[in-house]
Amino acid sequence: MKNKFNKELEELKDEQGNLISPGLAEGIKNYLIDIDGTICDDIPNEEPERMLTAEVYPDALITLNKWYDEGHIICFFTSRTEDHRTYTEIWLRENGFKYHSLLMGKPRGGNYHWIDNHLVKATRYRGKFTDLVDKEVTIQVFDDGQHE
Repeated sequence: MKNKFNKELEELKDEQGNLISPGLAEGIKNYLIDIDGTICDDIPNEEPERMLTAEVYPDALITLNKWYDEGHIICFFTSRTEDHRTYTEIWLRENGFKYHSLLMGKPRGGNYHWIDNHLVKATRYRGKFTDLVDKEVTIQVFDDGQHE
């Protein structure tokens, strides 16, 4: 099965043999990446005129385009609203970002706690994009009686 990004999706089934949401091929990641304050200057929705002139974080451009070229899926997930889509798409294109999709309307304010039926890994941006490294951390999980 192919998705719109031309990546192989693995067909998955539950214990009863029913189809469930497919998974990406091994080694391919779906990167969900914020825009403001993560790949460029932090610009609030209340000042959209600044969105077209935001300064790019060069290490973000290099790293994200490398991940794209390696076959990973790049999806920008931003708190900008649909009213800001055109400005955002122009800025991404003019600054050379390669990406597959753009999701608008992420909740504002941070302190996200994402709950999903798929494995989710989160990396907080702290001023520099580099290749990712493994690090052991403590996370909150549901008490399902299983201990991994």
